[in-house]
Amino acid sequence: MTRIPSKDEILAWISDNPALTSKRDISRAFGIKGSDRIELKRLLRELEDAGHLAKRKKTYRDPEKLPPVAVLEVSEVSPDGDLYARPLEWQGEGAPPGVLLVTKSSDPALKPGDRILGRMTEVKGEDHAYEGRLIRRIGQAVHRILGVYRKGAEGGRVVPIDKGADKEWMVPAGADEGAKDGELVEAQQTGPRARMGLPKAKIVARLGDPSAPKAVSLIAIHQHGIPDDFPDEVIAEADRQKPAGLKGREDLRHLPLVTIDPADARDHDDAVWAHADDNAKNPGGHVIWVAIADVAHHVRPGTALDREARKRGNSTYFPDRVVPMLPDRLSGDLCSLHEGVPRAVIAARMVVDAHGEKRSHSFIRGLMKSRASLNYREVQAAQDGAANEKCAPLIDEVITPLFEAYAALRQARAKRQPLDLDLPERKIVLSDEGKVESVRFAERFDAHRLIEEFMVLANVAAAEELGRLGRPLLYRVHEEPSPEKLESLREVAQASGFTLAKGQVLQTRHLNQLLAQAEGSEFDELINISTLRSMTQAYYSPKNFAHFGLALKHYAHFTSPIRRYSDLIVHRALITGHGWGDDGLSRDDIDQLEATAEHISDTERRSMVAERDTNDRYLAAYLSERVGNEFSGRISGIQRFGAFVKLDETGADGLVPVSTIGNEYFHYDGNAQTLTGDRSKRELSVGLPVLVRLSEAVPVTGGLMLELIEVDGAPVSTMTRGRSGKKPVSRQGSKARYKAAKTEKKVRHRRK
Repeated sequence: MTRIPSKDEILAWISDNPALTSKRDISRAFGIKGSDRIELKRLLRELEDAGHLAKRKKTYRDPEKLPPVAVLEVSEVSPDGDLYARPLEWQGEGAPPGVLLVTKSSDPALKPGDRILGRMTEVKGEDHAYEGRLIRRIGQAVHRILGVYRKGAEGGRVVPIDKGADKEWMVPAGADEGAKDGELVEAQQTGPRARMGLPKAKIVARLGDPSAPKAVSLIAIHQHGIPDDFPDEVIAEADRQKPAGLKGREDLRHLPLVTIDPADARDHDDAVWAHADDNAKNPGGHVIWVAIADVAHHVRPGTALDREARKRGNSTYFPDRVVPMLPDRLSGDLCSLHEGVPRAVIAARMVVDAHGEKRSHSFIRGLMKSRASLNYREVQAAQDGAANEKCAPLIDEVITPLFEAYAALRQARAKRQPLDLDLPERKIVLSDEGKVESVRFAERFDAHRLIEEFMVLANVAAAEELGRLGRPLLYRVHEEPSPEKLESLREVAQASGFTLAKGQVLQTRHLNQLLAQAEGSEFDELINISTLRSMTQAYYSPKNFAHFGLALKHYAHFTSPIRRYSDLIVHRALITGHGWGDDGLSRDDIDQLEATAEHISDTERRSMVAERDTNDRYLAAYLSERVGNEFSGRISGIQRFGAFVKLDETGADGLVPVSTIGNEYFHYDGNAQTLTGDRSKRELSVGLPVLVRLSEAVPVTGGLMLELIEVDGAPVSTMTRGRSGKKPVSRQGSKARYKAAKTEKKVRHRRK
């Protein structure tokens, strides 16, 4: 009798041979014949019943893994141009795994919504679980575009505003919805795309003058599908809300809690206070209070307000407007901790020692009254000895104790060593009419850092508290860089004369050592940008994978429930865990936690892209009057088609097309992120200082086209000459010579 394999052996075989998973394949692998196949069939059925395998037609597979071939839907295009997809069929628990599409030059162009048949390869150490290669496209999404309408004799055309779009759309007569020439419109594809000629579309929305200053953010809102209009039932539900009373709450109105925000802030969702700990067992210690608006009291599970907040996921911030997660009745009124007004809060009381290490924490559902609404600049001025009338009475009781507690937290931060990137933020300043007045570095005071450290401490306390209570929650997760990205960073560091240790468990302190080596050198910005690009993107998850960037084992978002749905979930979990009321986590909240995490991670990315696109358009409008001027900058990205340059003055990104760089062919190395001239041997790489001329600025798309003048102090003209000083051969000849050399190399290799 043939030995029947164990269940573990069968599972191991299926895992190692995902393309050979039929009962016949398994029988052959273990040499099972005749009547023994009945026993094998029984084992497979038991594995299926236990959830270890999922039967798909005549094959078996691990339900927690994708089959070798799967139907996928393209879900997003990353800022770097990478395509991501999600499987349409998923048998495992939790959210389906992410798939990075690896495309070939011969593949058709894909966009979000397209459905494809893809060949799957499992990968490790990446922020996606699989790589997918196109077998064939099996369906296309109904495509919508945002563009400028150009009226013609018969019908018209829509010129897309997307930077990467190069094809116009034809609008037949009668399908223009009365749009005027030059008007911003939203159009929808009609019928399949023809191989020849322009695709056809009909106009579905007219959005007005695209050159109007305040149309800039409106473009991004429509382009990225951000909901900006609250349904009537949501507004009505918000309007029915009343201020919370003291019933069921602890009275915190005697505490001198204050809010500290930007000077133009309209809502205030966090208040702080600190004082010396009078416990003799904690000499030099501090008690830190962080009180957060009790949004959960007003936004209850399953209500219209809750559904709309989850749909939006977060507030989106533009230079000229905010698209809020909650209606203004809540975000700007009942959930805003206005000065002198009683407001419902969930407060964290945290005790730290003299070195800023947290010793204990507790959470309270209470009612507070803000002593003052302050801004960062005036708080910093008060700490520096120039208090205004509002801050002067608060110096001894509030402001000085806050900074003393912050000094202790700073010690704990230095010991923990979170990632310390130096990438100053630029702020676009608009006039009352919505035009760009200036672009300047955002102010950065110790008062900003104080609030940041207090919020981080409260977020850690919330995650630890819910872990102690055994309650489900959404963690804020940031995983460490993949080995591949880390190796690329190491190569950049070595090329710049620095070292990033190898062969050890990566910690943020290792990256900080690299950043410290580069500080003040000509490679400072290069190393900062390269380190940032090596990072994975943070996301939300019901499972705790720690926060690499902050060097924290437990981290959740608790401090901004007005503008983030994740924080509202954490508040509800605290309410349920402490038995504070019936407005905590619902059964649906818990059942949908994985899906909610994935959804709000997506909406966060959507907002980030929309905010970036809006800034690009504002900067292009600002620079459009300076076409022909020269600017200094640094190469921020390399692609086959050219180099991206970040301008020093404004932080705007522009493209130098490779076709405009001298008169030679440039070889692209994707791994090293370089373009190398075949004659001059000059290498363009990320971080190099350059001088460029602005040749084109298109406000409606946000696109900037640049002309390269100098690279690292050397004129571009020197890049176009070979050693003999003769004029280089044409691009076509150079390309042919390069191809011939590669062919000859292959032939020599085969002969060997």
